[in-house]
Amino acid sequence: MKNIAAGIAITALAATGVEAQERKRVAPPAVYDVAPGLGHFTDDVLFGEVWERAELAPRDRSLVTVSAIVSTGKTAQIGGHVGRALDNGVTPAEIGELITHLAFYSGWPNAISAVMETKKVFDERAIAPVTNSDAARIELEAAAEAARTATVNAGVAPTAPALAELTNRALFGDLWQRPDLSARDRSLVTMAALIAIGQPEQLPFHANRAMDNGLTRQEASEVVTHVAFYAGWPRAMSAVPVLKRVFEGREAAATQSAPADVPTDIKVTRAGQGKASAPEAYFTGAVETSGFYKGDAPATISGATVSFPAGARTAWHTHPLGQTLFIISGKGWVQKEGAAREAVGPGDVVWIPPLVRHWHGASQDEAMSHFAVAEALDGNVVTWLEKVSDEDYAKGGEGE
Repeated sequence: MKNIAAGIAITALAATGVEAQERKRVAPPAVYDVAPGLGHFTDDVLFGEVWERAELAPRDRSLVTVSAIVSTGKTAQIGGHVGRALDNGVTPAEIGELITHLAFYSGWPNAISAVMETKKVFDERAIAPVTNSDAARIELEAAAEAARTATVNAGVAPTAPALAELTNRALFGDLWQRPDLSARDRSLVTMAALIAIGQPEQLPFHANRAMDNGLTRQEASEVVTHVAFYAGWPRAMSAVPVLKRVFEGREAAATQSAPADVPTDIKVTRAGQGKASAPEAYFTGAVETSGFYKGDAPATISGATVSFPAGARTAWHTHPLGQTLFIISGKGWVQKEGAAREAVGPGDVVWIPPLVRHWHGASQDEAMSHFAVAEALDGNVVTWLEKVSDEDYAKGGEGE
């Protein structure tokens, strides 16, 4: 009886061992014929260990892998990993959008080559042609986009204006807002590609964006580990100190508190509070101001609501650090010296760059109210100039 039981146990162990060996054998037979060590690391470490780690879901690992392969132009490996991605829950549309996204980050030749290999997989699986999603476009965080746009305009536009315009309009104004891939997955794909192609200097912005879009610190860390197997240890190691600084920066920001001498109370300036007539020396017409506020130091921001009856306007003036106008109601005009005036209405936001000579006010036939915001430079918010003449106000210009 003991012999029978032992025999059954041995048979079961043998069967389990065979199943395990069959399950783990991912490397092609040629690998074992040529580089048995590579076969061992492929089956036992990469697929037997790394792909099994819970720190990143199988679907995410497929997104990271396909991104690394596409961005580094490893065309021969695309088919197998696209198939694995489909098996891991990545949709055909998401794979297509991943390739589209990476065209901007690793170049069109890599993307077109990836399309050709992916089409073979789709054909083998009888996958219908992919169409654009009709879901609502992704809304990017307004403040972050404003800061990014300002950085591009300041750092790129003076040297390569077309690149700056395309970055703002096509890359972030179109591609990043397409619903065919979630914001979190776009960030995941971008991070993987940047690490794979050895561009760690671009990583801080995109790693922060990835975690703002829902990627956890643990997942971001695991991306680097996973990419090491597909783009090499040197590129993963180069990304580690960059990602470390991102983690430390986010930790510092999360725990940062205001200095003891800085007020921490929220202030509410009620509508209509402090209503007063605007100075006649700087305005034409019975203009009223209200809701004036000023930030506590070290902030230098201040603002107020300004209400213009029809025909009223400011004098010509400039701001040392620029000005933002939020149009609340009515119809107004804003004009830069030497350019045609522009009509503005409720919901419009006007940015006036530093030191640009301009005026703004109501249209000739309709009142207008706006909320004006500006920052002080050495205590100065505005430099007032001469009044806008009736003739200059009335003639306006084209472009309304």
